[in-house]
Amino acid sequence: MTGREDGNRQRETQAGTDPAWAEELLEHLRPAGRDVRRVVAWLAGTVGATVALQDAAGNLVAGNRLPLDEDLVTDITAGRLASAAWESRERHLRLVRVEHPSHTCVLAVSRQDPFDRRASEVVTHTAQVIELLLAAGESTAAGHRLRRATADLRLAILQLLMVEDTIAARRVAAGLWPGLLDADTACVYVVESAPALRDRIAEECLDSTREDALVVRCPAMDGHVIVVSPRETTGDALRSLVGRHPGLFLGGSVRQSLARTATAYGQAVSALAVAHFRPDKTAVYAERTHPERLMDPVALRGWTSRVLRPLDTLPHHTRAELLATNRLGLEFTAVNAAKVLGVSRNTVRARMERVETLLGTDFADLTVRAVVHLALNTQIGLTDARLDDGTGDPGLRLADLLSGPGVRTWAQDLLGRLDADARNPRRTLRTWIAAGGNAERAAQALGVHAQTVREHVRSAEPVLERQLLAGGTDLYEVVLAHLAVGDLDVPDFRRPA
Repeated sequence: MTGREDGNRQRETQAGTDPAWAEELLEHLRPAGRDVRRVVAWLAGTVGATVALQDAAGNLVAGNRLPLDEDLVTDITAGRLASAAWESRERHLRLVRVEHPSHTCVLAVSRQDPFDRRASEVVTHTAQVIELLLAAGESTAAGHRLRRATADLRLAILQLLMVEDTIAARRVAAGLWPGLLDADTACVYVVESAPALRDRIAEECLDSTREDALVVRCPAMDGHVIVVSPRETTGDALRSLVGRHPGLFLGGSVRQSLARTATAYGQAVSALAVAHFRPDKTAVYAERTHPERLMDPVALRGWTSRVLRPLDTLPHHTRAELLATNRLGLEFTAVNAAKVLGVSRNTVRARMERVETLLGTDFADLTVRAVVHLALNTQIGLTDARLDDGTGDPGLRLADLLSGPGVRTWAQDLLGRLDADARNPRRTLRTWIAAGGNAERAAQALGVHAQTVREHVRSAEPVLERQLLAGGTDLYEVVLAHLAVGDLDVPDFRRPA
């Protein structure tokens, strides 16, 4: 057995040797060919040998396992030897140390024929190539881990904003992106692409916004990238990005306070649906007339306080958690709300069931969902102090708020758009809402096919300019319109609403 001290490894190919193997070896350094296992397999075929690449612990990294002397392997991985050779009548063995950023490996080559100059050079230079590939792989892996950690941190910040914890969100963001959330208001954008392209689009969003925005891969929708930004220039940058890619769409919210990030996100998703029908593939949420804006604000706040009063007995953090979860749970499916919040869908459902119990109502009823949605979205704009100071009218009910002339006129105009259709989609829509949005039950009540119900509801969407089958704010506004004109009964709560 012979060995060479560290630092004496041969590094230059002798003049006159066949360069073909060197060209083949260099091909493995190209981006498309960087695979240590392929290099080891190439070495085995080139020198007619069995090859093993193993780490100091004896784990096989590539190739086929060989019986090796543990003490000799230890000498090589510890740096006492750079290489070693062992010969017998049956086989000839070469071992070469391969440096690795985190742990040293041993390249072992065993063959029946002695190692001539060509074979020795191939082994030596292959070890150098493997070193380069392992170092590049470690660097690439570290970069992936860093990008993953940064993406997870961005998601955590978004989830804090979604539950209205702006103080914690700013604290987390300050370490990596100072000043990002210093503003009191922001817009939320959703960029939609093919799922396979999303990672690249997310990187382009970061480049386009110069990291002056919170860019998050949506945990609920595989093709969506969520962008939260207080900067006025972000919208233009994202529209330019969409213009450069034929398969992208962009929806944006109006400016909202950071505490209303969840509301802004819902607006951006709603605008995204409209963007699919726009020539420029972009849309901003339309500031249309909302029913709550037609109500007496003082009376609305007082009513909201009384509806949500059963939650006031809870600890502050529990109350805030329930409010935020139910706000998203009413806007989206439990599964998507859970992904956005970073909790399980069972947790979302449990929190919603707890609010149902406290309010003494049932979220399976669409009219109940619409009323609670109204209360929750009114509450978010109020201070966290107890909302009702006792000076308001204690007998005021939701029916009183909905009976105001402004609300009734708005509701009649909205639903009246459906009257021109001879198929009577207004009756279908009313029945469908009363059936909890279930097409089969509505079809039984109307004596028609369930697909007919779905077609009528779907045809009402462009007329009302609201998404109905997807649920959320658009549907709840249509439900409130039915309550205002008396087409549906105002739901009963255990406490007066």
